[in-house]
Amino acid sequence: MDMTGSRALVVGASSGIGAAVARTLAAAGAEVVAAGRRLDRLEQVAADAAHLRGSVGALVLDVADEASARAGVAEAAERLGGLDVVVNNAGVMLSSPVQTADPAEWERMTRTNLLGTLHVSHAALPHLLASRGTLVQTSSTSGRTASAGSGVYAATKHGVNAFSEALRQEVAAQGVRVVVVEPGMVDTELASHLTDPAMRTLAAQIAGEIRVLDPQDVADAVLFAVSRPAHVSVNEILLRPTAQVR
Repeated sequence: MDMTGSRALVVGASSGIGAAVARTLAAAGAEVVAAGRRLDRLEQVAADAAHLRGSVGALVLDVADEASARAGVAEAAERLGGLDVVVNNAGVMLSSPVQTADPAEWERMTRTNLLGTLHVSHAALPHLLASRGTLVQTSSTSGRTASAGSGVYAATKHGVNAFSEALRQEVAAQGVRVVVVEPGMVDTELASHLTDPAMRTLAAQIAGEIRVLDPQDVADAVLFAVSRPAHVSVNEILLRPTAQVR
């Protein structure tokens, strides 16, 4: 899975899945810009990749701010001389029952998970059309099946899935591939964002009972999808821990 010469932007790359994807693409030979809000974390990802075949550079970008997202995509394309791969990975999970939820957390999830995906996709599309490139959207198993306590998070991920399928139909004939990756439970900092005590306890309990995915497992799936021959489009990858039931 050789990515030598490929130019990739990975958004939401300061930790977890995004950081693993940035390193994995660089290890396969790609020139990568790792973007997100936390510059110190991004610079560490870049430093960790210094010995790899490709390269990783850091870029501050906030997907929830349309102007920031647009400017960040433009800067990444300028640094790399274009974009062949864009990975939309920024996201937050602030699950809680509807009755006790803080609507401000709904706003944050919607702005980041859904609108952030739209902002980056829209800004990146001209570059991907020019290169006949690949857009990867990180969704979730919650994008397929909602569960009690996670209604709004699931709604944002269902939205990502719906938007991505519509976009795929719009650009497929122009050679652009759209890939949706739907991980189940992954060992990332997402659960640490939870403010609802019951949801925090439930997440910790589940993580203690089964072996969850490692971010590298998801990064390997992304690399598989983006490294297929140009005539092969892997539109959707659903991966769960073997022991995860829902």
